[in-house]
Amino acid sequence: MSVDRRGFLAGATAAAGIAGAAAWPGGATARAEGVAKAAFPTDSALRVLVTGDAGTGARPQWQVADAARALHARAPFSLALGLGDNVYESGPWADDDAQFAAKFEDPNHGLDFPWLMVQGNHDNSSVLPGDGGWLLRGDHEVAYHGRSARWYMPARYYSVRVPRERPIVEFFVLDLNPIAAYLPPLFAPYWAADGQFMSEQAAWLDRALAESPATWKIACTHHPYRNNGPHGNAGNYEGLNIEPINGIHVKRFFEDHVLGRCQFVLSGHDHSLQVLEPDVDCKGTRQLISGAAAKSVSGEHARGQAPTPALYENYRDLGFMVLDLTPSAVEVGVVTVDLASGAHTTAFQRRLA
Repeated sequence: MSVDRRGFLAGATAAAGIAGAAAWPGGATARAEGVAKAAFPTDSALRVLVTGDAGTGARPQWQVADAARALHARAPFSLALGLGDNVYESGPWADDDAQFAAKFEDPNHGLDFPWLMVQGNHDNSSVLPGDGGWLLRGDHEVAYHGRSARWYMPARYYSVRVPRERPIVEFFVLDLNPIAAYLPPLFAPYWAADGQFMSEQAAWLDRALAESPATWKIACTHHPYRNNGPHGNAGNYEGLNIEPINGIHVKRFFEDHVLGRCQFVLSGHDHSLQVLEPDVDCKGTRQLISGAAAKSVSGEHARGQAPTPALYENYRDLGFMVLDLTPSAVEVGVVTVDLASGAHTTAFQRRLA
């Protein structure tokens, strides 16, 4: 069973005490001792596979990965971004959980390059799948960094410059789960919107962005700022006007620390494929959503908000995105997959910067 904010409200009050008690401080970090990690590219032209919400282990995930393998054979990827919900439906139970093999390693066989992984709400489940209320569960994904050659998540939030010397891009992987949870951490001040974890993350991000020498600065999150799909925009998640589960703190975090500083925000969460145009509030930062690597929203759209202008939207097909980065340009492609035949199609291709 999956859960959304609107459906979750009926049980949230009774569950809050259970999940809140479990969510004590846990700023996990991991080292890859004894594991030969996949090497980051050193080229000045990068091809990036962008997937999200993939970790089911079911046939659709494998079919989408098959399409990625076919593209990789013709035009190799440099690295990948996994935009959260890496282990459906409730996240891993330990860093040696068999789900890591079934829902990441096995489906992605042959895609042997670094995968920069983002924490999602399903990776931090507590009472109900996807409630985001047991934040310590996500620490198992950080620890798995020390077990896998491909899985890259040395901390809950981090950045990577590629290439390391004279980078053309820096990816800022953010963890907004504490302020986006369906089940807010009411009894755990460490995880609160003004608590230690989010305050330290904000200060780190401000400093890292200011110091970054990269041409392109890309924020990688699970939860989007702008979204025309059913989860809606930050501050209007699920069309609700109930703080904080409407994502008001997520909205403020983006506006205070990301927008106007990064050229792109890449997110999953919504099981759709969207290339959105920046509106005035975005301060020039463009939102891309690639959350259809295993599931689709079957045509649903957001409620109670004006749609954001889009260059491309798809709420039915599964697929992923491809970013081609050079020092002078960013091009995005959207690849969709026909589950009946397994065939894949480049449904959209455009230079965005």
